Amino acid sequence: MNIQETSEFLKQYKEELGLSDEWYENRMKDIRSDSDYYPTTEELTFGARVAWRNSNRCIGRLFWKSLYVFDERELQTEEEIYMALLRHINFATNNGKIRPTITVFKSNAVRIWNCQLIRYAGYETEGGVLGDPHSIEFTKICQQLGWQGEGTGFDILPLVIQIAENDPKIFDIPKEYILEVPIRHPHYEKMTDLNLKWYAVPIVSNMKLSCGGIEFHAAPFNGWYMGTEIGARNFADIDRYNLLPKVAEIIGLDTNSNISLWKDRALVELNVAVLHSFKEAGVSIVDHHTAAQQFKLFEQQEEDNNRQVTGNWSWLIPPMSPAATHIFHKPIANIIKKPNYFYQKRPY
Repeated sequence: MNIQETSEFLKQYKEELGLSDEWYENRMKDIRSDSDYYPTTEELTFGARVAWRNSNRCIGRLFWKSLYVFDERELQTEEEIYMALLRHINFATNNGKIRPTITVFKSNAVRIWNCQLIRYAGYETEGGVLGDPHSIEFTKICQQLGWQGEGTGFDILPLVIQIAENDPKIFDIPKEYILEVPIRHPHYEKMTDLNLKWYAVPIVSNMKLSCGGIEFHAAPFNGWYMGTEIGARNFADIDRYNLLPKVAEIIGLDTNSNISLWKDRALVELNVAVLHSFKEAGVSIVDHHTAAQQFKLFEQQEEDNNRQVTGNWSWLIPPMSPAATHIFHKPIANIIKKPNYFYQKRPY
């Protein structure tokens, strides 16, 4: 516990919720007498939401107040944590109507080894990488723990949960919990020949929640996808699925010269396919232009509440047509405020 951070957090909690000075003094008195701070569920909920509001890399902060918080700090076993993660996946997925959700586990005791709860495996083969190259190392870890995938390009990795210094335990996610979207283009039918799909909910699980001087190393959270995260990064990056050459071939682009802008045109059509497919499947997603407009509303809300808007410009601009958004043309202070989410050293 960092008593100064605890004090600052509870002052912020008091002010934003309109509580009295007496409440604050009594709360701090109890904390000092216990020499420990255990946030109430209400304080934890506020902290998790404000941490989203303070997340400089996130363009979707307009909806920070809608974050649903599962307080699972009392869970003791890996099996209980596994069931809580399944509840999170099910609740957040919501048949495609994605709900922003976070599940918080006991501080300094629980680690989830996955970078996201749902992620595709990556295999090194003689013919090149099968699946997601980003997952190669973690896939090997899972195999060492006894997991065996089906050997496709879209194998869902298992959950790996560790409590304190115990050996990690591995759990498969039942297929009925995972909503996936087949990718097809509204005009280029041959794009279905690529047999692409992507999971509906990006549940980040490798970041810690820092709230009131307490660090929660297992606090998986999600919003919904911005289309370019899939279409311009996961599918398009050279060190990921690297699909631009295949898409360019399908739509008949000249890839022999950069002057044809084949990469740009293939990138647009790949993103069109992602947005079209998610919308057709009834799964929540936002395009980068709408997301930028939503971020502008967030900026206005923060200014109306006399709070400085902070952000990491290089992350806030979308990876496709960034100059077509207002964010590209506007400087923003990359000041880190707490509560917040932070990357942490991998447990393996």
